[in-house]
Amino acid sequence: MKTETLGKTIARLRKEQGMTQLELADLMGVTDKAVSKWERDLSCPDINSFPQLAKALHTSADELLQIKTEPMPEKKKITKEIISLSLKGIAAAMGVAVTVLTFLGEADGKSALIMLGIGLAALAVSSLKEKE
Repeated sequence: MKTETLGKTIARLRKEQGMTQLELADLMGVTDKAVSKWERDLSCPDINSFPQLAKALHTSADELLQIKTEPMPEKKKITKEIISLSLKGIAAAMGVAVTVLTFLGEADGKSALIMLGIGLAALAVSSLKEKE
């Protein structure tokens, strides 16, 4: 997909509407020189005016800015990997904590079982996530 600059997008949409720079300027409450600068990418409209600009050009602010609302697949994959790694890290940390506390003679049975339970639960969730 070919992307265009914001200025080129504004110019294209304005022309598709059969509008002059002066007509768009009047709708936006700016000068035609300001619109000309936008279209030549010498300046940008104020961020607060994007909804009004999108309305004037019969489009959405997302389309005007060429924003994609669907998350990218690579990001989803990386997020799943981070979650899986974090869950495995929790499981390992709980195991190490129980081992160290037992070695130091500081672990009571109830706390050790709770920590091991948390570790096992984290491993189970990680296993389930990997099967998806």
